[in-house]
Formats: sequence, structure tokens, C-alpha cells
Amino acid sequence: MKLITEASWYNVLAEEFQQEYFVQLTKFIQERAKTETIYPIEENIFKAFEATPLHKVKVVILGQDPYHGPFQANGLSFSVNKGVKFPPSLKNIFKELEDDLGIKNLVNGNLTAWANQGVLLLNATLTVEQGKAGSHQKKGWERFTDKVIELIDRNCEHVIFVLWGSYAQKKGQHIDRTRHCIIETAHPSPLSVYRGFYGSKPFSTINTYLKEQGKAPIDWSL
Repeated sequence: MKLITEASWYNVLAEEFQQEYFVQLTKFIQERAKTETIYPIEENIFKAFEATPLHKVKVVILGQDPYHGPFQANGLSFSVNKGVKFPPSLKNIFKELEDDLGIKNLVNGNLTAWANQGVLLLNATLTVEQGKAGSHQKKGWERFTDKVIELIDRNCEHVIFVLWGSYAQKKGQHIDRTRHCIIETAHPSPLSVYRGFYGSKPFSTINTYLKEQGKAPIDWSL
């Protein structure tokens, strides 16, 4: 498995890659790849880190698993490549964006433009097997991404953590809320979108906070 090459992340995670749990995680993925299709493709497993260096992180949008259907997962949480049909959660995110800021993202579901502006699109688990949701959970990825959140919490100032749904909220429970901004609502999936995601206006909230901190707002159009 190809590791992170982006310098600011590699410098703080190099020791983590040497930990026994990560060595075992790598072996597990390599073994499964012999018989199963793994998503995202290998060069995109750490795409979120390559696109958003540690020192440029302004927002963290925390997902759970990569998409497990063909051509969907591209290494960024909730994102798909341009031309791929929007999964239900992404479709609902875009609906809320339109209601919040009037921005329509109708064709392109690739969120790389957000990542390049400082939005770390982080899944808790960075790989999955085709057609098997959650298949790489509890293999070590959660420990790794907990470390990532800890590093952001400790090394960055005034980051906005977007925690949609109970899973993300539990994962973000140790973030220092005196130093960072936390947005917690229901998940954008069809099962929970009407329980507080619609109408939550996360995008305008993020930009208002960034401006208050003297930071450039995010251009959410794609």
C-alpha cells in the first residue's frame, strides 16, 4: 500500500506507519486485494491528505466508509468523480448547499475543489471491498484516523469539524471545543436527512466562522 507522500502529513504520521497495528492493517489489505476489489484504488487511499496539507486544514468533514460501488469512491469523503451518479448522501448535501447559499452543483460530484481550499474530506475507514459496506472496519483504520483528528486538534487553530450523524459525533468527542468550532447535525443519508440535516445551513456557518477568524471563506461551487 502506497503511503502518504505529502510532507506535512508524512512528518507527523511517519511513526504511526511503523506501529504494529498499521503493519497488520497493511498486510490485511494486501491479502484481501488478492481476491477482492478494494476501493478506492491504491493511489487514492490517502488522497484526502495529498489534497489538503496539515498546515492548510480549515475544515474537516468526517465520513465513515468509502463508497463500495464501482467507480464511486475517489479517496475523499462523500465525493465521487465527475460523471458518476451522485450517491444519496451527496445528493442531499448538494440540496442543502443550494438551500443554504443558492449554489447548484448539478453535474460534478468531485469535491477536490473543496479539498484544495482546506476542507479535509476524511473517512474514518479508508478502504472497503466492493459491495461489502463496512468490510474494513475495526481493522486499524479507526485508530489511524483518530490519530489524524488528534494531530489536527493539537497542531491547528480554529478548525471547523463537521460531524454529521452519531458515528462522526462519537469519533469527534475528544476535540478541544474551546479552540475549534464543531458543527453537529443529523447525517445527510435518506434515513436521517429530515432529522436535522436539512435546514442546518452548515456551509454558511463555516464561512461565517472562517471570516471571523480572518481566513478566506470556502467557494463551495464546483
